[in-house]
Amino acid sequence: MPASLFLSGVAASFGAQPLFSGLDLTLAPGDVTALVGPNGSGKTTLLRIIAREHGADAGTVRVAPPDATVGYLPQSPPTATESILDYVRRRTGIAAAQRQFEHAAEALAGHPEDGDAYTRALDRWLGLGGADLEVRLAKVLARVGLDAALDRPLGTLSGGQASRAGLASILVSRYDLLLLDEPTNNLDLAGVDAITDFVHDFPAPVLVASHDRAFLDAVATSVLELDLPQQTVNHYAGGWSEYRAARALARAQAEAAHATYAGQQEDLVEQARRKTEWAREGRAKSARLGPGMKLEKKYREDRARRMDQRAARVRDAVERLPEVEQPRKEWELRYAITQAPPSADVVLTLDQVTVRNGAFTVGPVSAQVGRGERIALVGDNGSGKSTLLAALHGERPVVAGRISWGARLALGRLDQSRDAIGGREPLLDQVMAALGSTDAATTRTLLAKFGLGAEHVGRAGDTLSLGERTRAALAVLQGRAVNVVVLDEPTNHLDVAGIEQLQAALVEFTGTLLIVTHDRALLAALAPSATWDFTRTGDAAAVRVNSRR
Repeated sequence: MPASLFLSGVAASFGAQPLFSGLDLTLAPGDVTALVGPNGSGKTTLLRIIAREHGADAGTVRVAPPDATVGYLPQSPPTATESILDYVRRRTGIAAAQRQFEHAAEALAGHPEDGDAYTRALDRWLGLGGADLEVRLAKVLARVGLDAALDRPLGTLSGGQASRAGLASILVSRYDLLLLDEPTNNLDLAGVDAITDFVHDFPAPVLVASHDRAFLDAVATSVLELDLPQQTVNHYAGGWSEYRAARALARAQAEAAHATYAGQQEDLVEQARRKTEWAREGRAKSARLGPGMKLEKKYREDRARRMDQRAARVRDAVERLPEVEQPRKEWELRYAITQAPPSADVVLTLDQVTVRNGAFTVGPVSAQVGRGERIALVGDNGSGKSTLLAALHGERPVVAGRISWGARLALGRLDQSRDAIGGREPLLDQVMAALGSTDAATTRTLLAKFGLGAEHVGRAGDTLSLGERTRAALAVLQGRAVNVVVLDEPTNHLDVAGIEQLQAALVEFTGTLLIVTHDRALLAALAPSATWDFTRTGDAAAVRVNSRR
Protein backbone atom coordinates (compact mmCIF):
# COMPACT_ATOMS: atom_id res chain seq x y z
CA MET A 1 0.00 0.00 0.00
CA PRO A 2 1.47 3.41 -0.95
CA ALA A 3 2.41 5.60 2.02
CA SER A 4 1.10 9.08 2.83
CA LEU A 5 2.10 11.71 5.39
CA PHE A 6 -0.30 13.94 7.32
CA LEU A 7 0.79 16.90 9.50
CA SER A 8 -1.73 18.97 11.43
CA GLY A 9 -1.03 22.06 13.52
CA VAL A 10 2.64 21.23 14.02
CA ALA A 11 4.67 23.82 15.94
CA ALA A 12 8.32 23.97 16.99
CA SER A 13 10.71 26.39 18.63
CA PHE A 14 14.41 26.71 19.33
CA GLY A 15 14.80 27.71 22.95
CA ALA A 16 12.62 30.79 23.41
CA GLN A 17 12.58 31.49 19.65
CA PRO A 18 9.46 30.21 17.86
CA LEU A 19 10.27 28.66 14.50
CA PHE A 20 6.86 27.81 13.02
CA SER A 21 3.34 26.99 14.17
CA GLY A 22 0.06 25.77 12.69
CA LEU A 23 1.89 23.78 10.03
CA ASP A 24 -0.41 21.55 7.99
CA LEU A 25 0.86 19.28 5.23
CA THR A 26 -0.30 16.26 3.28
CA LEU A 27 2.14 14.25 1.17
CA ALA A 28 0.85 11.54 -1.14
CA PRO A 29 2.69 9.19 -3.53
CA GLY A 30 4.12 11.18 -6.41
CA ASP A 31 4.43 14.37 -4.35
CA VAL A 32 7.84 16.00 -4.14
CA THR A 33 7.58 18.95 -1.77
CA ALA A 34 10.48 21.37 -1.47
CA LEU A 35 11.05 22.67 2.04
CA VAL A 36 12.54 26.16 1.83
CA GLY A 37 13.36 29.02 4.15
CA PRO A 38 16.39 30.90 5.48
CA ASN A 39 19.00 29.16 7.57
CA GLY A 40 17.64 28.78 11.09
CA SER A 41 13.98 28.73 10.06
CA GLY A 42 13.45 25.14 11.24
CA LYS A 43 13.76 23.02 8.10
CA THR A 44 15.97 20.38 9.70
CA THR A 45 13.87 20.54 12.87
CA LEU A 46 10.74 19.72 10.87
CA LEU A 47 12.42 16.80 9.11
CA ARG A 48 13.56 15.42 12.47
CA ILE A 49 10.04 15.79 13.89
CA ILE A 50 8.62 13.73 11.02
CA ALA A 51 11.39 11.15 11.51
CA ARG A 52 10.50 10.93 15.24
CA GLU A 53 13.96 12.18 16.22
CA HIS A 54 12.65 15.42 17.73
CA GLY A 55 9.43 16.24 19.53
CA ALA A 56 6.99 18.87 18.29
CA ASP A 57 5.74 21.61 20.61
CA ALA A 58 2.22 21.03 19.30
CA GLY A 59 0.31 19.24 16.57
CA THR A 60 0.23 15.72 15.19
CA VAL A 61 2.29 13.74 12.69
CA ARG A 62 0.72 10.67 11.12
CA VAL A 63 1.99 8.21 8.52
CA ALA A 64 -0.37 5.85 6.74
CA PRO A 65 -0.05 2.92 6.90
CA PRO A 66 1.39 3.13 10.43
CA ASP A 67 4.15 0.61 9.67
CA ALA A 68 5.45 2.55 6.65
CA THR A 69 9.22 3.08 6.67
CA VAL A 70 10.36 6.69 6.94
CA GLY A 71 13.83 7.43 5.63
CA TYR A 72 15.52 10.55 6.97
CA LEU A 73 18.82 11.18 5.21
CA PRO A 74 20.42 14.20 6.89
CA GLN A 75 23.66 15.95 6.05
CA SER A 76 25.59 13.14 7.71
CA PRO A 77 29.32 12.92 7.06
CA PRO A 78 30.55 9.31 7.27
CA THR A 79 32.84 8.24 10.08
CA ALA A 80 36.45 7.57 9.11
CA THR A 81 36.49 3.95 10.33
CA GLU A 82 33.14 2.93 8.83
CA SER A 83 33.29 0.91 5.64
CA ILE A 84 31.34 1.92 2.55
CA LEU A 85 28.99 -1.04 3.00
CA ASP A 86 28.39 -0.39 6.71
CA TYR A 87 27.78 3.31 6.02
CA VAL A 88 25.20 2.52 3.33
CA ARG A 89 23.55 -0.17 5.46
CA ARG A 90 23.15 2.37 8.26
CA ARG A 91 21.84 5.14 6.02
CA THR A 92 19.32 2.91 4.26
CA GLY A 93 17.94 1.54 7.53
CA ILE A 94 18.96 -1.98 6.58
CA ALA A 95 21.41 -2.34 9.48
CA ALA A 96 18.71 -1.57 12.06
CA ALA A 97 16.17 -3.77 10.23
CA GLN A 98 18.63 -6.68 10.16
CA ARG A 99 19.30 -6.40 13.89
CA GLN A 100 15.54 -6.47 14.49
CA PHE A 101 15.15 -9.44 12.14
CA GLU A 102 17.96 -11.38 13.85
CA HIS A 103 16.47 -10.66 17.27
CA ALA A 104 13.06 -11.87 16.04
CA ALA A 105 14.67 -15.04 14.63
CA GLU A 106 16.29 -15.78 17.98
CA ALA A 107 12.99 -15.23 19.78
CA LEU A 108 11.19 -17.49 17.31
CA ALA A 109 13.58 -20.37 18.04
CA GLY A 110 12.47 -20.42 21.67
CA HIS A 111 8.88 -19.30 21.17
CA PRO A 112 7.37 -20.60 17.91
CA GLU A 113 4.16 -18.71 18.67
CA ASP A 114 6.03 -15.41 17.97
CA GLY A 115 5.88 -16.01 14.23
CA ASP A 116 4.07 -12.74 13.49
CA ALA A 117 6.92 -10.62 14.89
CA TYR A 118 9.42 -12.63 12.84
CA THR A 119 7.32 -12.19 9.67
CA ARG A 120 7.03 -8.42 10.20
CA ALA A 121 10.79 -8.08 10.79
CA LEU A 122 11.59 -10.14 7.71
CA ASP A 123 9.17 -8.14 5.55
CA ARG A 124 10.72 -4.89 6.75
CA TRP A 125 14.27 -6.07 5.97
CA LEU A 126 13.21 -7.28 2.53
CA GLY A 127 11.21 -4.13 1.85
CA LEU A 128 14.26 -1.95 2.56
CA GLY A 129 16.28 -3.99 0.08
CA GLY A 130 18.44 -5.94 2.51
CA ALA A 131 18.48 -9.16 0.48
CA ASP A 132 20.28 -7.75 -2.57
CA LEU A 133 21.93 -4.62 -1.14
CA GLU A 134 25.50 -5.57 -2.01
CA VAL A 135 24.62 -6.33 -5.64
CA ARG A 136 22.67 -3.10 -6.04
CA LEU A 137 25.29 -1.04 -4.23
CA ALA A 138 28.10 -2.32 -6.48
CA LYS A 139 26.09 -1.24 -9.53
CA VAL A 140 25.33 2.19 -8.04
CA LEU A 141 28.96 2.78 -7.08
CA ALA A 142 29.96 2.04 -10.67
CA ARG A 143 27.26 4.40 -11.88
CA VAL A 144 28.49 7.29 -9.71
CA GLY A 145 32.12 6.61 -10.58
CA LEU A 146 33.39 5.34 -7.23
CA ASP A 147 35.83 2.51 -7.92
CA ALA A 148 36.31 1.15 -4.40
CA ALA A 149 35.75 -2.11 -2.53
CA LEU A 150 32.67 -2.26 -0.33
CA ASP A 151 34.79 -2.93 2.76
CA ARG A 152 37.05 0.07 2.17
CA PRO A 153 37.09 2.47 5.18
CA LEU A 154 35.56 5.83 4.36
CA GLY A 155 38.47 7.63 5.98
CA THR A 156 40.70 6.47 3.12
CA LEU A 157 38.52 8.18 0.49
CA SER A 158 39.07 11.66 -0.93
CA GLY A 159 36.47 14.34 -0.36
CA GLY A 160 35.01 13.76 -3.81
CA GLN A 161 34.87 10.00 -3.30
CA ALA A 162 33.17 10.43 0.09
CA SER A 163 30.54 12.61 -1.61
CA ARG A 164 29.90 9.80 -4.09
CA ALA A 165 29.50 7.31 -1.22
CA GLY A 166 26.90 9.62 0.33
CA LEU A 167 25.10 9.86 -3.01
CA ALA A 168 25.12 6.06 -3.35
CA SER A 169 23.48 5.70 0.07
CA ILE A 170 20.55 7.73 -1.24
CA LEU A 171 20.30 6.02 -4.63
CA VAL A 172 19.95 2.55 -3.10
CA SER A 173 17.30 3.63 -0.56
CA ARG A 174 13.90 1.90 -0.60
CA TYR A 175 11.83 3.77 1.96
CA ASP A 176 8.05 4.31 1.91
CA LEU A 177 8.56 8.01 2.68
CA LEU A 178 11.79 9.89 2.03
CA LEU A 179 13.11 12.98 3.86
CA LEU A 180 16.20 14.57 2.30
CA ASP A 181 18.24 17.36 3.90
CA GLU A 182 20.43 19.25 1.40
CA PRO A 183 21.07 16.17 -0.77
CA THR A 184 22.97 18.09 -3.47
CA ASN A 185 25.54 19.67 -1.14
CA ASN A 186 29.09 18.80 -2.29
CA LEU A 187 27.80 16.93 -5.35
CA ASP A 188 29.17 17.55 -8.82
CA LEU A 189 26.89 18.07 -11.82
CA ALA A 190 26.81 14.34 -12.61
CA GLY A 191 25.82 13.62 -9.01
CA VAL A 192 23.05 16.23 -9.11
CA ASP A 193 21.76 14.67 -12.33
CA ALA A 194 21.76 11.23 -10.66
CA ILE A 195 19.81 12.35 -7.62
CA THR A 196 17.42 14.35 -9.81
CA ASP A 197 16.60 11.20 -11.78
CA PHE A 198 16.26 9.21 -8.55
CA VAL A 199 13.75 11.66 -7.03
CA HIS A 200 11.81 11.82 -10.30
CA ASP A 201 11.44 8.04 -10.36
CA PHE A 202 10.92 7.52 -6.62
CA PRO A 203 7.42 6.05 -6.16
CA ALA A 204 6.88 7.33 -2.61
CA PRO A 205 6.36 10.86 -1.22
CA VAL A 206 9.49 12.99 -0.88
CA LEU A 207 10.09 16.03 1.33
CA VAL A 208 13.38 17.72 0.45
CA ALA A 209 15.12 20.68 2.07
CA SER A 210 17.45 22.27 -0.45
CA HIS A 211 18.95 25.59 -1.55
CA ASP A 212 19.73 24.29 -5.05
CA ARG A 213 17.42 26.36 -7.25
CA ALA A 214 17.88 24.36 -10.47
CA PHE A 215 17.38 21.07 -8.61
CA LEU A 216 14.13 22.27 -7.03
CA ASP A 217 12.88 23.49 -10.41
CA ALA A 218 13.57 20.05 -11.81
CA VAL A 219 11.94 17.89 -9.10
CA ALA A 220 9.47 19.83 -6.95
CA THR A 221 5.72 19.56 -7.44
CA SER A 222 5.07 22.02 -4.60
CA VAL A 223 6.92 24.26 -2.14
CA LEU A 224 6.45 24.55 1.62
CA GLU A 225 7.99 27.81 2.87
CA LEU A 226 8.96 28.43 6.49
CA ASP A 227 8.90 32.23 6.58
CA LEU A 228 10.75 33.02 9.81
CA PRO A 229 10.54 36.86 9.61
CA GLN A 230 6.75 36.80 9.05
CA GLN A 231 6.26 33.76 11.33
CA THR A 232 4.09 32.10 8.70
CA VAL A 233 3.96 28.79 6.85
CA ASN A 234 3.08 29.13 3.16
CA HIS A 235 2.25 26.61 0.43
CA TYR A 236 2.92 27.14 -3.27
CA ALA A 237 2.36 24.95 -6.32
CA GLY A 238 5.19 24.14 -8.70
CA GLY A 239 8.96 24.36 -8.49
CA TRP A 240 11.38 27.06 -7.42
CA SER A 241 10.65 29.52 -10.24
CA GLU A 242 6.90 29.32 -9.69
CA TYR A 243 7.41 29.74 -5.95
CA ARG A 244 9.57 32.83 -6.39
CA ALA A 245 7.09 34.44 -8.76
CA ALA A 246 4.09 33.64 -6.52
CA ARG A 247 5.94 34.79 -3.41
CA ALA A 248 6.95 38.09 -5.02
CA LEU A 249 3.33 38.66 -6.11
CA ALA A 250 2.00 37.86 -2.63
CA ARG A 251 4.53 40.20 -1.04
CA ALA A 252 3.65 43.00 -3.47
CA GLN A 253 -0.06 42.49 -2.79
CA ALA A 254 0.52 42.52 0.98
CA GLU A 255 2.53 45.72 0.75
CA ALA A 256 -0.08 47.32 -1.51
CA ALA A 257 -2.88 46.32 0.88
CA HIS A 258 -1.00 47.83 3.82
CA ALA A 259 -0.25 50.99 1.83
CA THR A 260 -3.98 51.34 1.04
CA TYR A 261 -4.88 50.79 4.69
CA ALA A 262 -2.25 53.27 5.87
CA GLY A 263 -3.46 55.84 3.33
CA GLN A 264 -7.09 55.47 4.39
CA GLN A 265 -6.09 55.72 8.05
CA GLU A 266 -4.03 58.83 7.39
CA ASP A 267 -6.89 60.48 5.45
CA LEU A 268 -9.40 59.78 8.22
CA VAL A 269 -7.08 61.02 10.95
CA GLU A 270 -6.51 64.21 8.95
CA GLN A 271 -10.27 64.66 8.50
CA ALA A 272 -10.81 64.29 12.25
CA ARG A 273 -8.01 66.77 12.95
CA ARG A 274 -9.46 69.36 10.57
CA LYS A 275 -12.97 69.05 11.98
CA THR A 276 -11.67 69.35 15.53
CA GLU A 277 -9.68 72.44 14.51
CA TRP A 278 -12.77 73.99 12.88
CA ALA A 279 -14.74 73.34 16.04
CA ARG A 280 -12.02 75.04 18.12
CA GLU A 281 -11.93 78.04 15.82
CA GLY A 282 -15.72 78.30 15.92
CA ARG A 283 -15.77 78.39 19.72
CA ALA A 284 -12.98 80.96 19.75
CA LYS A 285 -14.98 83.24 17.42
CA SER A 286 -18.11 82.71 19.53
CA ALA A 287 -16.25 83.75 22.65
CA ARG A 288 -15.26 87.05 21.02
CA LEU A 289 -18.85 88.03 20.17
CA GLY A 290 -20.51 90.76 22.31
CA PRO A 291 -23.70 90.53 24.43
CA GLY A 292 -25.88 91.69 21.54
CA MET A 293 -24.85 88.76 19.34
CA LYS A 294 -26.66 85.91 21.14
CA LEU A 295 -28.17 84.36 18.02
CA GLU A 296 -24.85 84.47 16.18
CA LYS A 297 -23.11 83.11 19.26
CA LYS A 298 -25.58 80.18 19.53
CA TYR A 299 -25.23 79.44 15.82
CA ARG A 300 -21.42 79.24 16.09
CA GLU A 301 -21.53 77.09 19.22
CA ASP A 302 -24.03 74.68 17.63
CA ARG A 303 -21.86 74.48 14.55
CA ALA A 304 -18.77 73.76 16.67
CA ARG A 305 -20.65 71.02 18.52
CA ARG A 306 -21.66 69.40 15.22
CA MET A 307 -18.03 69.54 14.07
CA ASP A 308 -16.96 67.81 17.27
CA GLN A 309 -19.54 65.10 16.66
CA ARG A 310 -18.38 64.63 13.09
CA ALA A 311 -14.76 64.44 14.27
CA ALA A 312 -15.75 61.81 16.83
CA ARG A 313 -17.50 59.76 14.12
CA VAL A 314 -14.40 59.95 11.92
CA ARG A 315 -12.22 58.83 14.84
CA ASP A 316 -14.62 55.92 15.37
CA ALA A 317 -14.23 55.09 11.67
CA VAL A 318 -10.47 54.98 12.18
CA GLU A 319 -10.93 52.51 15.05
CA ARG A 320 -13.28 50.35 12.95
CA LEU A 321 -10.99 50.33 9.91
CA PRO A 322 -9.88 46.68 9.39
CA GLU A 323 -6.21 46.63 10.25
CA VAL A 324 -3.82 45.35 7.60
CA GLU A 325 -0.52 44.39 9.21
CA GLN A 326 2.60 45.70 7.54
CA PRO A 327 4.80 42.86 6.20
CA ARG A 328 7.84 42.53 8.42
CA LYS A 329 11.09 43.69 6.93
CA GLU A 330 13.21 40.66 6.16
CA TRP A 331 16.90 40.51 7.01
CA GLU A 332 18.97 40.30 3.86
CA LEU A 333 22.62 39.62 3.32
CA ARG A 334 23.62 42.91 1.68
CA TYR A 335 26.74 41.70 -0.03
CA ALA A 336 29.13 43.55 -2.27
CA ILE A 337 32.78 42.92 -3.12
CA THR A 338 34.97 45.94 -2.37
CA GLN A 339 37.09 46.42 -5.47
CA ALA A 340 40.76 47.35 -5.34
CA PRO A 341 42.50 49.32 -8.11
CA PRO A 342 43.03 47.25 -11.27
CA SER A 343 45.73 44.61 -11.42
CA ALA A 344 48.24 44.18 -14.22
CA ASP A 345 46.88 43.01 -17.57
CA VAL A 346 48.13 39.45 -17.00
CA VAL A 347 46.89 38.11 -13.66
CA LEU A 348 48.08 34.49 -13.75
CA THR A 349 50.19 32.27 -15.98
CA LEU A 350 50.46 28.47 -15.77
CA ASP A 351 53.24 26.98 -17.87
CA GLN A 352 53.05 23.16 -18.15
CA VAL A 353 52.13 22.90 -14.47
CA THR A 354 51.75 19.47 -12.84
CA VAL A 355 50.52 19.29 -9.25
CA ARG A 356 50.69 16.36 -6.84
CA ASN A 357 48.29 15.35 -4.06
CA GLY A 358 49.66 12.11 -2.64
CA ALA A 359 49.67 9.61 -5.48
CA PHE A 360 47.26 11.76 -7.50
CA THR A 361 48.53 14.26 -10.09
CA VAL A 362 46.84 17.04 -12.04
CA GLY A 363 48.18 18.35 -15.31
CA PRO A 364 50.17 19.41 -17.15
CA VAL A 365 48.19 22.65 -17.42
CA SER A 366 49.07 25.68 -19.53
CA ALA A 367 46.84 28.75 -19.35
CA GLN A 368 46.93 32.51 -19.06
CA VAL A 369 44.34 34.56 -17.14
CA GLY A 370 43.83 38.18 -18.11
CA ARG A 371 42.48 41.01 -15.98
CA GLY A 372 38.70 40.88 -15.65
CA GLU A 373 38.34 37.31 -16.90
CA ARG A 374 35.95 34.85 -15.26
CA ILE A 375 37.34 31.32 -15.19
CA ALA A 376 35.11 28.38 -14.23
CA LEU A 377 36.86 25.20 -13.09
CA VAL A 378 34.48 22.35 -13.92
CA GLY A 379 34.58 18.58 -13.59
CA ASP A 380 33.47 15.69 -11.43
CA ASN A 381 34.22 15.51 -7.72
CA GLY A 382 37.75 14.25 -7.16
CA SER A 383 39.00 15.40 -10.54
CA GLY A 384 41.58 17.81 -9.10
CA LYS A 385 39.95 21.27 -9.13
CA SER A 386 40.62 22.03 -5.46
CA THR A 387 44.07 20.45 -5.76
CA LEU A 388 45.02 22.90 -8.51
CA LEU A 389 43.60 25.87 -6.57
CA ALA A 390 45.63 24.81 -3.53
CA ALA A 391 48.76 24.74 -5.71
CA LEU A 392 48.04 28.29 -6.90
CA HIS A 393 48.25 29.36 -3.25
CA GLY A 394 51.40 27.34 -2.56
CA GLU A 395 49.63 24.67 -0.53
CA ARG A 396 50.29 21.73 -2.87
CA PRO A 397 53.62 20.84 -4.46
CA VAL A 398 54.19 21.72 -8.09
CA VAL A 399 56.26 18.83 -9.45
CA ALA A 400 56.74 20.33 -12.90
CA GLY A 401 56.21 23.62 -14.69
CA ARG A 402 55.79 27.12 -13.30
CA ILE A 403 53.02 29.24 -11.75
CA SER A 404 53.43 33.02 -12.12
CA TRP A 405 51.14 35.64 -10.58
CA GLY A 406 50.98 39.11 -12.07
CA ALA A 407 51.62 42.48 -10.44
CA ARG A 408 49.39 44.77 -8.33
CA LEU A 409 47.21 41.89 -7.13
CA ALA A 410 44.84 42.13 -4.17
CA LEU A 411 43.69 38.54 -3.68
CA GLY A 412 40.55 37.32 -1.92
CA ARG A 413 39.86 33.64 -1.34
CA LEU A 414 37.13 31.30 -0.08
CA ASP A 415 38.23 27.67 0.27
CA GLN A 416 35.84 24.72 0.22
CA SER A 417 36.52 23.62 3.79
CA ARG A 418 36.04 27.17 5.17
CA ASP A 419 39.29 26.77 7.11
CA ALA A 420 39.87 30.53 7.08
CA ILE A 421 37.46 30.69 10.03
CA GLY A 422 37.99 28.06 12.70
CA GLY A 423 40.02 27.10 15.74
CA ARG A 424 39.62 28.34 19.29
CA GLU A 425 40.05 32.08 18.75
CA PRO A 426 36.91 34.24 18.99
CA LEU A 427 35.31 35.08 15.65
CA LEU A 428 35.84 38.82 16.17
CA ASP A 429 39.58 38.36 16.71
CA GLN A 430 39.92 36.12 13.66
CA VAL A 431 38.14 38.54 11.35
CA MET A 432 40.09 41.54 12.69
CA ALA A 433 43.34 39.64 12.09
CA ALA A 434 42.26 38.69 8.55
CA LEU A 435 41.43 42.34 7.82
CA GLY A 436 44.55 43.67 9.54
CA SER A 437 42.26 45.85 11.63
CA THR A 438 42.34 47.06 15.23
CA ASP A 439 38.89 48.63 15.07
CA ALA A 440 36.59 46.21 16.90
CA ALA A 441 33.50 48.39 16.55
CA THR A 442 33.78 48.61 12.76
CA THR A 443 34.41 44.86 12.52
CA ARG A 444 31.35 44.14 14.67
CA THR A 445 29.26 46.32 12.36
CA LEU A 446 30.59 44.47 9.32
CA LEU A 447 29.80 41.05 10.83
CA ALA A 448 26.32 42.23 11.83
CA LYS A 449 25.58 42.91 8.14
CA PHE A 450 26.13 39.18 7.60
CA GLY A 451 23.79 38.14 10.40
CA LEU A 452 26.64 37.56 12.86
CA GLY A 453 25.75 39.57 15.94
CA ALA A 454 26.71 39.78 19.59
CA GLU A 455 25.86 36.12 20.16
CA HIS A 456 28.41 35.09 17.49
CA VAL A 457 31.42 37.40 17.71
CA GLY A 458 32.73 36.02 21.01
CA ARG A 459 32.40 32.36 20.04
CA ALA A 460 35.33 30.21 18.97
CA GLY A 461 35.51 29.78 15.20
CA ASP A 462 35.15 26.00 15.31
CA THR A 463 31.88 26.26 17.27
CA LEU A 464 30.20 28.10 14.40
CA SER A 465 28.12 26.28 11.83
CA LEU A 466 29.48 25.97 8.29
CA GLY A 467 26.85 28.48 7.18
CA GLU A 468 28.04 30.99 9.79
CA ARG A 469 31.67 30.39 8.88
CA THR A 470 30.83 30.94 5.20
CA ARG A 471 29.18 34.27 5.99
CA ALA A 472 32.17 35.29 8.12
CA ALA A 473 34.54 34.48 5.24
CA LEU A 474 32.37 36.54 2.88
CA ALA A 475 32.49 39.40 5.38
CA VAL A 476 36.28 39.31 5.18
CA LEU A 477 36.06 39.56 1.38
CA GLN A 478 33.80 42.59 1.71
CA GLY A 479 35.94 44.17 4.42
CA ARG A 480 39.07 44.45 2.32
CA ALA A 481 39.51 45.62 -1.26
CA VAL A 482 40.35 42.90 -3.81
CA ASN A 483 40.80 42.70 -7.56
CA VAL A 484 41.20 38.89 -7.85
CA VAL A 485 38.78 36.44 -6.18
CA VAL A 486 39.26 32.64 -5.96
CA LEU A 487 36.16 30.77 -4.78
CA ASP A 488 35.77 27.03 -4.15
CA GLU A 489 32.11 25.98 -3.86
CA PRO A 490 31.01 29.37 -2.45
CA THR A 491 27.29 28.49 -2.38
CA ASN A 492 27.71 25.50 -0.06
CA HIS A 493 26.04 26.14 3.32
CA LEU A 494 24.41 29.41 2.19
CA ASP A 495 20.64 29.77 2.04
CA VAL A 496 18.99 30.96 -1.16
CA ALA A 497 18.90 34.62 -0.13
CA GLY A 498 22.63 34.48 0.54
CA ILE A 499 23.31 32.68 -2.74
CA GLU A 500 21.38 35.29 -4.70
CA GLN A 501 23.19 38.17 -2.96
CA LEU A 502 26.54 36.50 -3.67
CA GLN A 503 25.54 35.93 -7.29
CA ALA A 504 24.57 39.60 -7.70
CA ALA A 505 27.88 40.72 -6.16
CA LEU A 506 29.93 38.46 -8.44
CA VAL A 507 28.04 39.62 -11.53
CA GLU A 508 28.86 43.25 -10.60
CA PHE A 509 32.50 42.48 -9.78
CA THR A 510 34.79 43.76 -12.56
CA GLY A 511 37.97 42.11 -11.29
CA THR A 512 39.28 38.63 -12.07
CA LEU A 513 37.40 35.56 -10.86
CA LEU A 514 38.37 31.89 -10.60
CA ILE A 515 35.49 29.78 -9.35
CA VAL A 516 34.64 26.14 -8.66
CA THR A 517 30.88 25.63 -8.40
CA HIS A 518 28.27 23.05 -9.29
CA ASP A 519 25.46 25.61 -9.01
CA ARG A 520 24.10 25.72 -12.54
CA ALA A 521 22.13 28.92 -11.98
CA LEU A 522 25.22 30.72 -10.68
CA LEU A 523 27.36 29.55 -13.60
CA ALA A 524 24.75 30.71 -16.09
CA ALA A 525 24.56 34.15 -14.45
CA LEU A 526 28.36 34.58 -14.42
CA ALA A 527 28.78 33.62 -18.11
CA PRO A 528 32.46 32.57 -17.73
CA SER A 529 34.92 33.83 -20.32
CA ALA A 530 36.73 30.47 -20.17
CA THR A 531 36.39 27.04 -18.59
CA TRP A 532 39.05 24.66 -17.36
CA ASP A 533 37.59 21.17 -17.77
CA PHE A 534 39.01 18.48 -15.44
CA THR A 535 38.83 14.78 -16.32
CA ARG A 536 40.24 12.10 -14.02
CA THR A 537 41.51 8.71 -15.13
CA GLY A 538 42.91 6.59 -12.33
CA ASP A 539 45.46 8.60 -10.35
CA ALA A 540 45.85 11.36 -12.92
CA ALA A 541 43.66 14.23 -14.11
CA ALA A 542 43.91 16.09 -17.40
CA VAL A 543 42.79 19.71 -17.80
CA ARG A 544 41.44 21.15 -21.05
CA VAL A 545 41.36 24.96 -21.30
CA ASN A 546 38.41 26.22 -23.32
CA SER A 547 38.17 29.92 -24.10
CA ARG A 548 34.73 31.41 -24.81
CA ARG A 549 35.98 34.82 -25.83
